[in-house]
Amino acid sequence: MASESDELARFIDKVRREGERLYRDLPWRRTRDPYAVWVSEAMLQQTQVSRVDGRWQRWLARFPSVEALAAADQADVLAEWQGLGYNRRALALKRAAEAVADQGGEVPSSVDALVKLPGIGPATAAGIRAFAFDLPAVYLETNVRTVFLHELFPEAEDVPDSAVRPLVEACVPDRDVRGWYYALLDYGAWLKRTVPNPSRRSRTHARQSRFEGSRRQKRAALVRLLLEAREAGLPGLSLDDAVAALGAQETGAGRPEPAPADVEGLLDELAAEGFCQRTGLFWAC
Repeated sequence: MASESDELARFIDKVRREGERLYRDLPWRRTRDPYAVWVSEAMLQQTQVSRVDGRWQRWLARFPSVEALAAADQADVLAEWQGLGYNRRALALKRAAEAVADQGGEVPSSVDALVKLPGIGPATAAGIRAFAFDLPAVYLETNVRTVFLHELFPEAEDVPDSAVRPLVEACVPDRDVRGWYYALLDYGAWLKRTVPNPSRRSRTHARQSRFEGSRRQKRAALVRLLLEAREAGLPGLSLDDAVAALGAQETGAGRPEPAPADVEGLLDELAAEGFCQRTGLFWAC
């Protein structure tokens, strides 16, 4: 009967072979700059690779360093992020860059130090450590999880990460950590296109809530309106203008027009989170 170590050895060998066959030459894999890798990890969260390719390069052209991002106007950061979804990630990236710049500008390599920064969780921290510094880390994200579930839990349902994480850790090599995780990511992406998504058998799997018509969509629309008002040189966005613009969007999509009180609540919520400021009758970035 094969031992667990033999099974893992076969697993590692297969992943390496599949990774070589399926390797994707993505632009952020051609750099070892910790800041550039960090930006790619932030952008790739819950966003398709095809949407990030091009946007990542443009971001780095506009904000080429931690210091440049830290010094940038927040509205410019939000404007550059538009289309990538989850505007909170842009705010967190900006705030984390400010924290790193205040500490001398060097992106840390330890997971413990990285997770102390705004917006960086364990997976993002492990990705930065592995891809920028080529250091061992437990990088458990959706494509990595997909491979482990497909290969090592082929029949299991409701698999907790507590069962997967020790296996991920056991497979991390001493050398070429980034190459190992590239193989896992590329094999996992291929599996999702060719077999029923193994990640659905993970306890962490949650169907993404509908975006159209959601509160999140209305918030994103209001952020765009705030940025457009700034670009037009206006003092801000009034409640009447916000209600009219958002109402036109909603009715055009066949949905009810939002009540003014609801729109005001969303604007005040955005202000409380730091997306904008309220001054009198206007909200402005």
